[in-house]
Amino acid sequence: MYIKEEIKRVAKDKKAIILAHNYQNEDIQEIADFSGDSLELSQIAATSNAEIIVLCGVHFMAESAAILAPDKKVIIPDITAGCPMADMATPDELNKMKMKHPDAKVVTYINTSAAVKALSDICCTSSNALKIVERVDAKKIIFVPDRNLGSYVKRFTNKEIILWKGYCPTHDLFTREDLLTIKSKFPDAIVMVHPECRPEVIDIADEVLSTGGMGKFVAETRHKKIIVGTEKGMIFKLKSIAPDKEYIPATDSFICSDMKKINFEKLYNSIIKEETVLTVSDDIAQYARKSLSKMLDLSY
Repeated sequence: MYIKEEIKRVAKDKKAIILAHNYQNEDIQEIADFSGDSLELSQIAATSNAEIIVLCGVHFMAESAAILAPDKKVIIPDITAGCPMADMATPDELNKMKMKHPDAKVVTYINTSAAVKALSDICCTSSNALKIVERVDAKKIIFVPDRNLGSYVKRFTNKEIILWKGYCPTHDLFTREDLLTIKSKFPDAIVMVHPECRPEVIDIADEVLSTGGMGKFVAETRHKKIIVGTEKGMIFKLKSIAPDKEYIPATDSFICSDMKKINFEKLYNSIIKEETVLTVSDDIAQYARKSLSKMLDLSY
């Protein structure tokens, strides 16, 4: 395809690296220099030698890249690609929660705005949330904003977890009944779900894994048929890791419309025009960077 070749050529000429989240459209994942979960994209953004970082994902991911790589130009092909869960936490609300629990530390999921990260003690992703909570020097944790991920972490720690009321609309729509239905159709399949799913879904899943964890699991498991309980874009990634397996979408509704906004045309135009450039004000970035950097330091 001509446009695909042009994207690669222009990106090379401009010394740009294309990063794509696992939930992106298949063709975007395929053309990207690297595809991965939020933690992996953050790590690459922080260490890349590229002059331009093209973040194929949603707004908070591009913000994180801009914060961690302040000397790079970070562009997002569609500035309207947002995250409803990130919008469920605001700085004002977090400040009120902190005043209500002055002895608590704030652990904030990376799916949040830079302004919320700036008010947090440390960030986390779904792949390292439990590790981060356990390593934070506090007995009481305010976990922002995903109530489902927070409740999952709560199962494995003795710390007091104060849950925010946020959630991922895409994962939260998936019900226990939905999972029982797909399991009845494929009784010989193993079920893996994302920890952003509801607790009652997690209760009857075989594996609870971040997208990065799902990739590692399918590479190692002997199971040949796997029900995938997360955004459908993840199946393309899984097939690239372990093509010998059969992957079954847990439900056809597992689609994040914001993640699907980016296409070849938008990607090409964003590199050619070097827009939309995403920046974070210094007064916010300096504090958000501390929260993200602490996460990266404790993730290894």
